[in-house]
Amino acid sequence: MNELNVLYEDNHIIVAEKPVNIPAQADSSGDSDMLTLIKSYIKQKYNKPGDVFLGLVHRLDRPVGGVMVFARTSKAASRLAPQFASHRAKKRYAAIVTDSPKAYAKLEDYIRKDESTLSAVICPPSAPGAKNAALEYYRLTERGGLTLLDVSLFTGRHHQIRAQLANAGCPIWGDQRYNHAAKAGQQVALWAYSLTIEHPTLKQEMTFTLPPHGAAWEPFETELKALCGGVRIVYADENILCCNKAAGMSVAAADGGDSLQARLEAALGGRVYPVHRLDVATGGLVLFARSERAEAELNAAIESRSIKKFYRCTVHGRVPFKQKELRAYLVKDADAARVRIYDSARPNAKEIITRCRVLKANDAESLLEIELVTGRTHQIRAHMAHIGHPLIGDDKYGTRDRVPLALTAVRLELHFPKNGLLSYLEGKEIGIEG
Repeated sequence: MNELNVLYEDNHIIVAEKPVNIPAQADSSGDSDMLTLIKSYIKQKYNKPGDVFLGLVHRLDRPVGGVMVFARTSKAASRLAPQFASHRAKKRYAAIVTDSPKAYAKLEDYIRKDESTLSAVICPPSAPGAKNAALEYYRLTERGGLTLLDVSLFTGRHHQIRAQLANAGCPIWGDQRYNHAAKAGQQVALWAYSLTIEHPTLKQEMTFTLPPHGAAWEPFETELKALCGGVRIVYADENILCCNKAAGMSVAAADGGDSLQARLEAALGGRVYPVHRLDVATGGLVLFARSERAEAELNAAIESRSIKKFYRCTVHGRVPFKQKELRAYLVKDADAARVRIYDSARPNAKEIITRCRVLKANDAESLLEIELVTGRTHQIRAHMAHIGHPLIGDDKYGTRDRVPLALTAVRLELHFPKNGLLSYLEGKEIGIEG
């Protein structure tokens, strides 16, 4: 194998890339393994006499590459191992699958290991040897019939991701064990790109990332760089990016704090231009331009209301209509850091138009699809509170529910004039529903 790629090391831990097809520890194949290779690296680098201690505290399947941490002392091993056993260590994987999965899913199954084939089998809870298995994934971009996923593990079972995704109808590309369409010579497209642990002596949370490499991953290079920077891109081309923003993050660097723009620019090594905003507490789809010309066309489309923005929110109570266009007037109250809604025009007020459609409802709450015709500060939150149905989790315009704000930007419909830079995107929909 090539020279060991060490991402981080100190007196207590060493973090390194596990290449594909290298076992984590020695097995019956007799091939080089990570544990032996890193012991040799430490022995040579630090001129260590005798045997070198190195603790194996977690594993990756042999065909899977990515980030691994090893303990350099027994104390470090005794503190790291429980983090993996209790799932406090956070492991995230990139996977390329051969179908079009949902935008998001949490998969919960029971798995047993078939000792005769060494495969993982989805089984009933009552089956001998059955263990619960849970993961979640977010769909990112699709290219050439392949889809990139961001996968997080909640349990760590044998071949878990590979077996669960195949069972869900979206097997991993190149996985000759669980994907019947895989061809000989293909490398399974699963990579452990991020690992978060608590350092065993510093007691600080540390995250290590590394994007995958290889032919299958090349079409997703931009998305993978962003993913290692903590950003999920759901559409990308040479002119625009569309990201699925996590709640709790601002959009533009100018807004201060942890921003989507700053993360993107650091990950991609170039400027991006935000063309609209979401509140910090709101998650969902945000557009960025990758050039000043693209920024100008996006801004013009937003100004002319040619880009339609749709949200989903959950509000308190049963909304008394199936579908309705709401109109009102909004005034910013800068001193109170909020807006106020009025039924009639008044000085400094701007008209707001909010189209609502009820998806489901009961006496306690209603799930709505919202189309923002105008896009004012806190428009959805304030407008729904004004009609007596504040959003769940909205401690500014509603009650202190002490739960996350139930508001997500879920779909964009793009419209552009002919002969422009972005005319090829006319009629395109980008969505994360489901």
